Amino acid sequence: MTGTLGKLGIALLAAIAAAAPVRAAERVTLSNGFYQICAHHDTIEGQVRLYASADSSSYIDVPPTDIVSIETIPDPPPTRIDTPPSAAIASTPSRLTPRLSPDDLHEMLSTAGQAHHLDVDLLASVVKAESGGNPRAKSRAGAKGLMQLMDGTASDLGVHDIYQPEDNVRGGSAYLDALLTRYHDNLSLALAAYNAGPAAVDKYHGIPPYRETRLYVARVIHEFNRRVKARQHPAALASRNSPGH
Repeated sequence: MTGTLGKLGIALLAAIAAAAPVRAAERVTLSNGFYQICAHHDTIEGQVRLYASADSSSYIDVPPTDIVSIETIPDPPPTRIDTPPSAAIASTPSRLTPRLSPDDLHEMLSTAGQAHHLDVDLLASVVKAESGGNPRAKSRAGAKGLMQLMDGTASDLGVHDIYQPEDNVRGGSAYLDALLTRYHDNLSLALAAYNAGPAAVDKYHGIPPYRETRLYVARVIHEFNRRVKARQHPAALASRNSPGH
């Protein structure tokens, strides 16, 4: 891995304002043609920080030059939006679920991350949201394994045994890498496409208006932020305690 966050960078610690009810939100139009919905924004050290919710636990730092406009929009009225068929909810673990230790999972995620220049904590956050670390998880929609791959997607990625942890993680990591490339390293859009499908992201030219997808993106990136901060804390503490400080 190169740098703290690999190919993603600090600017991709993004989320959408879907997890917390707010009276209004802000639509931030970006120079790449996409937009980001946030709860509020602020300027921090020359960067525009877009907050996902009032508690400021998830955010994205964006260069001012990447922003075309910011406008306040009313919170939409509650509506029932059916979860898209591609959305996955992990099933109850099977009695035949093979034991997979945290060290084993971390090792295979590290290997996959190095192969695709993805941060291991990002992959771990996706696995947690998708399957809870259960290699035998299966969703109502038919997504399977640690990274909840559909059979067609797994076949396209060359995954031979969808329930084999290494094979599943290899395929899921390759798919996420491809989505990040497709959406120019916009993590929010890549995660939304992973959950709801690229067609839905392209149709709405941004995060689809599916409650499940919005919560999924916010949940993954909140966990990613938490893991990165936990990883950085010991290094910062060691630096302060080193001779000369």
